[in-house]
Amino acid sequence: MKIKIFIYQILFLSLFIFSCNGKTKNNHTMKSFEKGTFGYDLNYLSSKDDIIVLSGNGDKAQVIVSVNYQGKVFTSTANGLNGNSLGFVNYKALDSKVIDEHMNAYGGENRCWLGPEGGRYSIYFKPKTEQTFENWHTPKPIDIEAWQLKKADKEMVAMNKVMDITNYLGTHFKLDVDRTIKLISLEDASLILDLNIEDEVDMVAYSTENRITNLNDFEWTSQTGTICIWMLDMFNCATKALTIIPFNKGEEKELGAVATTDYFGEIPKDRIKIKDNVLYFKTDGKNRNKLGLNAKRSKSIAANYDADSHRLTITTFDVAKDGIYLNQEWNTNKNPLKGDAMNAYNDGPLEDGSIMGPFLEIESCSPGAFIKPNEKLTHKHSVFHFIGDDKELDKITRKLLGVSIEQIKSAF
Repeated sequence: MKIKIFIYQILFLSLFIFSCNGKTKNNHTMKSFEKGTFGYDLNYLSSKDDIIVLSGNGDKAQVIVSVNYQGKVFTSTANGLNGNSLGFVNYKALDSKVIDEHMNAYGGENRCWLGPEGGRYSIYFKPKTEQTFENWHTPKPIDIEAWQLKKADKEMVAMNKVMDITNYLGTHFKLDVDRTIKLISLEDASLILDLNIEDEVDMVAYSTENRITNLNDFEWTSQTGTICIWMLDMFNCATKALTIIPFNKGEEKELGAVATTDYFGEIPKDRIKIKDNVLYFKTDGKNRNKLGLNAKRSKSIAANYDADSHRLTITTFDVAKDGIYLNQEWNTNKNPLKGDAMNAYNDGPLEDGSIMGPFLEIESCSPGAFIKPNEKLTHKHSVFHFIGDDKELDKITRKLLGVSIEQIKSAF
């Protein structure tokens, strides 16, 4: 396979494109790296695909993007080739020669999907079929089909895919999907998050802008059904890892329930805690659970912290407080116009003992795309990984989440 790392001309520097059969001409990827490191995943993914590597901060911050694997950010590092690979990479699925009819879970710490998954507007179930796993099929454009590269340089990649998708109501959607991924520098991260990021903290961060355009000759309405942009971040689980979600306090009659906690059955009480205006959720890969917050409850931010690796991940995303969010549950009796703006997932064994990962997810959605022909809907979602001493990470959690590292550690 070929690997292409695009580095475009900057201040009279030459354009370099490295490409060869089977191996890259970048000498560092010829080396052997321990599994779990970014170097290992760079070598592995280079053997599977034409990948694009974004890099900054003296190559300490690196991000692997795949156009052929549906525009995914596969993984990233804040500490160069020998640093931890921060995204979940599903080697078993990538090595398989069999295409799964339901979903090909190749992994990826940030992928662009479309929703809703279930309900009357679902694009994962054919019309008039029962919404059970046997009938659940991920649309091929977001599952196995390659996307198209529009532009790439050292710090940015832009991709595109024209899609035809049919929903549960039988509506045929034609849409254009544009996706741009940009590396975020330390300086820009400080401005975006209003933080003073200390030199002792290592960081890799990127923003994604995801846009859909209605290519039909009709408006997408509540009668035709509609779709939404659905962003999913897959990270590696850890024994002590917790997802932390600050939320807006207020009366349930005004803001709705604090969280939806019964996507896959009610989450056990020893795996979820609410203290003041912060929700804590265990992400150890031992119990399959999912939760969601509506737009009025969400503060447009969520995080995951692993005490063992001293890794703090912050995700930020667009939330339209008065937007109409689509219900994604596998239930056609529920109101399709009442759903969550963000979700968190912890992987775990299925009833037969098998497991897809394990991995954890932080997800965000756009409102439903009630748009006319040629109109667009855009959704932004960014990921920031910080690695450092708990004393320095504490400054970040207090500022962005309203809680200390010690409060996170003692949540359970």
